[in-house]
Amino acid sequence: MNTPIVSVKDVSFRYNDRKVLEHINFDVPEGSFLALLGPNGSGKSTLIKLTLGLLPMQDGEINLFGHARKNFKQWSKVGYISQKANSFNSGFPATVFEVVSMGLFGKVGMFRFLKRHHKERVHEAIETVGLKAYTHHNIGELSGGQQQRAFIARSLVSDPELLILDEPTVGVDASSVQDFYELLKRLKVENGITLILVTHDVGPVTNLVTHVACLNKQLHFHGYTTDYQRLDNDNLSSFYGHAVHMVDHQH
Repeated sequence: MNTPIVSVKDVSFRYNDRKVLEHINFDVPEGSFLALLGPNGSGKSTLIKLTLGLLPMQDGEINLFGHARKNFKQWSKVGYISQKANSFNSGFPATVFEVVSMGLFGKVGMFRFLKRHHKERVHEAIETVGLKAYTHHNIGELSGGQQQRAFIARSLVSDPELLILDEPTVGVDASSVQDFYELLKRLKVENGITLILVTHDVGPVTNLVTHVACLNKQLHFHGYTTDYQRLDNDNLSSFYGHAVHMVDHQH
């Protein structure tokens, strides 16, 4: 049996006296596409920050690629696009090529020149996300959806095996959202990347994700997407704490 890419074991967390996560347990298998679903304040972003080492562990354990997070060193295996990427300063004076090359700082060093093979890898990542024609455009000239593609390329340039995206389509125009999700699907299929997508609404990606985890301080559901689709509105309402109705997003 393959070792899970991420294994969350009895994780709890609190901010002062406020409980945010309570006894969370689940695994993310290699090659899967997990939608981490929950309302605002449900603990989704906190769990991601714990996974990435951006918050200290309080209770429980998180393993990455079979190693306890506290001992994990191979961070180039993990790509991350935060919510803050959506509020990127459009006036930042950098081209798409320069933004994507920032993803190599961990390997090359922040103030070292890129060698030829590094530059080739940057161009490959840009082409993978469909931005070849915008390589030398300023990042601020791109649409919201194109900027998100650039941020994905920045993560891809270091050849990650796990890509975590925290609400990546906030602020992206609706016409670009489906293309963005199709790109994620292609990355999973062609590059074999394991993906974790944090979202409020799993509807638009129901046909793309393989697993769903419903989080609202506690883990209310974790399983295959097909099993999630069988849940009724009463089940979903119990997760969210208020009335919820499943909406069919298929077109």
